Amino acid sequence: MSSDLEQRLWKIKLLISDVDGVLTDGSIYKGNDGAEYKQFSVLDGAAVAFARAAGLKLAVISGRYSPATTSRMEELGIDDCYQGGLDKMKSYGEILEKHGLQDEEVSFIGDDLIDTSVMEKVGMAIAVQNAHPFIKEIAHFTTEKAGGEGALREAVELILKGQGVYDETLRRIRERIKAGDE
Repeated sequence: MSSDLEQRLWKIKLLISDVDGVLTDGSIYKGNDGAEYKQFSVLDGAAVAFARAAGLKLAVISGRYSPATTSRMEELGIDDCYQGGLDKMKSYGEILEKHGLQDEEVSFIGDDLIDTSVMEKVGMAIAVQNAHPFIKEIAHFTTEKAGGEGALREAVELILKGQGVYDETLRRIRERIKAGDE
């Protein structure tokens, strides 16, 4: 890991994720009744619990509104869920103000051109493996996993390892599981 990457990771207090193409593979399924369905990875759901155990805040910003996204974020306990705004900088600004954070304390994981403005602003920009080439170019790190296949988990683990809290967080989670608390 480069020293620049280590310095960036050390400052992160909040990870913001795009939804379509990051938490999902970007597919949208429509039923005959017009209902929308998305597939989310359980690996990313586990990453939310892992982040929470380490004290890393999480939020999502999606350019599209989707009831499926709302439902999944409620299930995961992610209260900062911003949807339906093509100008992601507006939502980003609201999140920073709410949490009293500076740009360098925030990481964003994205996949497509709509994510550019936020990715160019945050302290740690992460692209998923199957992101648009320009997004990979501006990212400080690119995951090995594609969107919808555990890329968020990889990003969470990268941050926690970079901050030196991964092993201790994993130990505490294992103890809780062993005790039957999880």
